[in-house]
Amino acid sequence: MKRTIRPLVLVSVMIAMFVSAVEATIVTTAMPSIAADLESFTRYSWVFSSYLLMSTISVLIYGKLADIYGRKRIFTIGMLIFLLGSLLSGFATSMMELTAYRFIQGLGAGALMPIATTIIGDIYSLEERAKIQGYLSSVWGISAIVGPAIGGWIVHYWSWPFIFWINVPLGLFAMLGVLLFLHEDVVKKEVNVDRKGAFYSGLFLAALIVWLVEGGQSFGYWSASGIGLLGIAAIFLLLFIRAERQAGEPLIDLNVWGHRTIFYANVVSFFTGIVLMAISSYLPTYVTGVMEQHAMIAGFTLSAMSLGWPLASTIAGHLLLKVGPFRTSLYGGGALLVGALLFVGMSPSNGPIWAGVASFWIGVGMGLTTTAFVVTIQNSVSYEERGSATASNMFMRNLGNVIGASLFGAILNGRLRRELTNPDDVQVLLTEETRVALSPFRRQELQIILHDSMHIVFLGVLLLVICSIAFIFKLPRGKVVEHDSNRT
Repeated sequence: MKRTIRPLVLVSVMIAMFVSAVEATIVTTAMPSIAADLESFTRYSWVFSSYLLMSTISVLIYGKLADIYGRKRIFTIGMLIFLLGSLLSGFATSMMELTAYRFIQGLGAGALMPIATTIIGDIYSLEERAKIQGYLSSVWGISAIVGPAIGGWIVHYWSWPFIFWINVPLGLFAMLGVLLFLHEDVVKKEVNVDRKGAFYSGLFLAALIVWLVEGGQSFGYWSASGIGLLGIAAIFLLLFIRAERQAGEPLIDLNVWGHRTIFYANVVSFFTGIVLMAISSYLPTYVTGVMEQHAMIAGFTLSAMSLGWPLASTIAGHLLLKVGPFRTSLYGGGALLVGALLFVGMSPSNGPIWAGVASFWIGVGMGLTTTAFVVTIQNSVSYEERGSATASNMFMRNLGNVIGASLFGAILNGRLRRELTNPDDVQVLLTEETRVALSPFRRQELQIILHDSMHIVFLGVLLLVICSIAFIFKLPRGKVVEHDSNRT
């Protein structure tokens, strides 16, 4: 009789999560160089938005399909699509091409994190899951050291396409590990995939993102075109909600969302997702362009977040069993507040150490809240609902990522357009070669404009952290209890 070899499945899942973590740290570190090479700073946010749009739309579909067909099969399909997108992204010759290939990469990425997390929920008990988060979270620590270092080294000594190609061997290894060592008994049942829900949610998100990213550039936010796009987004959102209520197998089970813990955990995940993307996307730009630091230094300031994340996640595993999800999440909210305040107070004279410390505290907050939410949600539902429930949390975090990349990209571009005739002028600050060619006066002028624009982004982060803390207080008190039918 076949059986699951848990240590090898755990290693494979950790590698899959490592691919996702490294993708984040390497791409964000290299984006200033990519934007300068492809000569399109104003389309900077589309590289993130396209990837996140597809991963957000697909995460719900993958969660449902994983409940129907099994975790292993859907994980494999998602990984293959992700690797195809990674391979193509490295061949992009323009920002438009890169955006298109990131759509493909995001389509596959929607399967990686939620299904990997669900697999862990399937093969480990409550006590084991709380402790195993320390092992899973070590992925972020490893990627914190390896990711930015490799990213900066590749940009400096090779070329940026290799930041995408490095995913291929790692992804194949993780996929084979899950295929060979995970055994699951999938109960065959009639399939009814919610195609209408997927279609409506995709059009809703697409219209909203176009409004956020292109507003103020291709059209005015409150022009006829802008209002029309908002109207389209609102219509498809209502159609999506109606489709979910009528579907036999909805992408989002509204009954699951009726659980108080899941609802407020997902709301907070949405806000922290915006915060995470704002920092990840634009901190390297600030350190490179305003502080005049090398790409590797910019990467290490961002990697401080990934160091704080696993440390806090390890602690969170123990806190969950001792003090419960509310207090664990509240500690996380406090850490996020410390990080946000440090970013608001940051100036070029503070140097990269200040940026790294602020980033570290954001990571601590993310580690505490994310671990608390995932473990608690998985223990609030049955096995049959676990894939959908986990995907709902990933969906809200990814939706926050999408909104964060688009919203703060729009804010930054809007501010730059008010100060400069051509916002792409600031891209000369992103590499040392183009920066030193500027006159001292012009360089200082552009850096002041970029600093002031980024300061607005950091103020937005602070506001979102305050909203997150307010909703954390809505979480129920008490310790986490495992669902009666949680075990397979």
